[in-house]
Amino acid sequence: MLKRSLGLLVIAATAAGTARAQTNIDPAHKFAWGENIGWLNGYDANGGADAVRVHATFMGGFAWAENVGWLNLGGGRPANGTAYANANATDFGVNIDPSTGNLFGLAWGENIGWVNFDTRTALGANSQQARLDYVTNRFRGYAWGENVGWINLDDATRYAAYVPTACRTPFADTDGDVDVDQDDFGKFQACLSGGNRPAPYGCECFDRPETGFPHGDNDVDLDDLAKFVNCISGPHIPLNPACAN
Repeated sequence: MLKRSLGLLVIAATAAGTARAQTNIDPAHKFAWGENIGWLNGYDANGGADAVRVHATFMGGFAWAENVGWLNLGGGRPANGTAYANANATDFGVNIDPSTGNLFGLAWGENIGWVNFDTRTALGANSQQARLDYVTNRFRGYAWGENVGWINLDDATRYAAYVPTACRTPFADTDGDVDVDQDDFGKFQACLSGGNRPAPYGCECFDRPETGFPHGDNDVDLDDLAKFVNCISGPHIPLNPACAN
């Protein structure tokens, strides 16, 4: 019965808007160093509510440099849902290549201008391009600001890292009761955003890996629904632990 009703429920679901999300920067590792601007703090803006957040294919939020003020890494909602175009001031920010972790795109500081995170051409040969290291969940390499020089993401002890969302195994059993039923689907439904529309904060576990997007594609859509449906068991019926494979 639950499976037969999914289509109607999906049609009825309202795509939620995306506000700037709470930071997922590690509070113990929140700094980058600019040789001409000092430390940048990616964690503390507005108690974390407006600080830097790492999404699957882009970043958003603000870092604070005591000597030069705010650095805006993006609004948290690219126009195409996947990556900022960086063609004008309405759709700019720092993107993440989901396959390599390499960063590209622009951040803006009102007192320092544009900071370019795409240093692949300049530094890639020495593996010093700005990037996200998925093994250690930290940033590495260097970004470049034309007015302020290099920004070091690669210090051995003072660096920025992020805390990935911890998901249950399998992801669809949201309440950990070893079945996947209406309670779990209710949570999935609340996260349903539709294709190319970033899902609300807290829905990362429903954004499943896809071809070309090993860490998800930022939305919760029909592709993710199909994987959820594969895990449905019904109330008090033990789920198949391999359902999400």
